[in-house]
Amino acid sequence: MLQGKKGIVLGVANKRSIAWSIAKSADRAGAELVLTYQTERFQRSLLDLTPELSRPPILLPCDVSQEGQMDALFESVRERWGGLDFLVHCLAYARKEDLDGAFSATPWAGWETALQVSSYSFSALAKRALPLMSGRSGSFLTLSYLGAERVVPHYNIMGVAKAALEASCRYLAADVGPQGHRVNAISAGPIRTLAASGVSGFGTILDIVPERAPLRRNVEPAEVGDAALFFLSDLSRAVTGTVLHVDCGFHIAGL
Repeated sequence: MLQGKKGIVLGVANKRSIAWSIAKSADRAGAELVLTYQTERFQRSLLDLTPELSRPPILLPCDVSQEGQMDALFESVRERWGGLDFLVHCLAYARKEDLDGAFSATPWAGWETALQVSSYSFSALAKRALPLMSGRSGSFLTLSYLGAERVVPHYNIMGVAKAALEASCRYLAADVGPQGHRVNAISAGPIRTLAASGVSGFGTILDIVPERAPLRRNVEPAEVGDAALFFLSDLSRAVTGTVLHVDCGFHIAGL
């Protein structure tokens, strides 16, 4: 499904990362990949994981809080590949102290950090990727969560950042659609990832979903990876500006 296509996946922290499941699905479908890392520690984790892929990915640094690193990432991709077919954004961060307590107490520094990394970075990366997608049918994909739509305890500013991310998805879709590119998001159910470990009471969320979701279970990372494959391939060539819930149906439950 992705034979001959080239894409960037940002956000692989370890083997439990949703980004890693997406990378594995894309690799099985034939894509060539660039995987990014923020620090040397994450680079070491990537080096341990990459033997599982069918072809060696290119590993490049990218801290999205640094404009220069984003510039350098796409310059490296341009030099190596000359073009790009898809970009997968699996990045989110908020300070621990801004996820607990009263949302109204969140200081500007907390807003700035969460919105810059979790929302603004998607648009900033897309802007840099667009020249490499000229003449292609490009696909941009990001990850959201139900906390963008509903109040989830201890999610606080991250819920607002994810809401901004979903709105960005729609506005980006309107921007790049005339060029033949698509922008979509997956709102994944709770998965025990490194990022999720920072949310207090996350274990309780994992217990509640199987009780109330129509499928009576939690979603598996590989299921999100395969849903991403739909968006990255030509199967979704007429789908853009969409947020797809991959959460065993939990988002439809009232109580």
